[in-house]
Amino acid sequence: MRDDLPRNNFKRAIAAGTPQIGLWLTLASPVATEAAAGAGFDWLLIDMEHAANDLPEVVNHLRAAEGGTAEPIVRVPWNEPVTVKRVLDVGARSLLFPFVQSAEEARRAVQATRYPPKGIRGLAGVTRASRFGRVADYFNRAESEICVLVQVETRKGVDAIEDIAKVDGVDGIFIGPADLSADLGHPGNWQIPAVWNTIIEAGARIKKAGKSAGFLSAREDDCRRVLAAGFGYVAVGTDLGIIARQSEALVKMYKG
Repeated sequence: MRDDLPRNNFKRAIAAGTPQIGLWLTLASPVATEAAAGAGFDWLLIDMEHAANDLPEVVNHLRAAEGGTAEPIVRVPWNEPVTVKRVLDVGARSLLFPFVQSAEEARRAVQATRYPPKGIRGLAGVTRASRFGRVADYFNRAESEICVLVQVETRKGVDAIEDIAKVDGVDGIFIGPADLSADLGHPGNWQIPAVWNTIIEAGARIKKAGKSAGFLSAREDDCRRVLAAGFGYVAVGTDLGIIARQSEALVKMYKG
């Protein structure tokens, strides 16, 4: 019965420093999730912040990812414990928290994923997360497989990296290049040296603090640059971006 709690290989891989390649999912399509889950990625991001995914859709994405190689990570819409509790109960175990700017906000994120006395997650005996009560001692064992990633996407958050990294229970810190570029005064343009230098420096500080750094870009040169700099988990594209750009390429091929 103790083997019924699935092992979070992604959490262990980033702790060991093994690079993890992922794909960002924004189509709100479980079919796309199922197709991507078997492609060989290490992780998939199910987005609730900037995509039309609510709790029922998240459950379907999690089901679609079963049997694939990729760990499904859910980006919750906000650092808010009620949503976190519900996402965990339906079976997510790796979560990305957006817009974390301080150690206190990181602590709140971790506490939302932990049962008392370490946190504030409410206990429910029959949930998808515990395989409907079939996982022995779930309440005491769940924490070992839960992965907490926090997203730093402002100058204030970057300044607080060391303090955020010290928070017990934080497994990784994700650098959001788009929002960070906006906060630095260059919306959507992280290619300029001032923003890139901030990204690379932030990744080095995260790694020095003993945590894994994350990143997203659809550009191969961006992804190879951060991987070479030691970032631990990198999304190399989005499902919607693949459809948009490849459909344009097909039209150009046949219509010029």
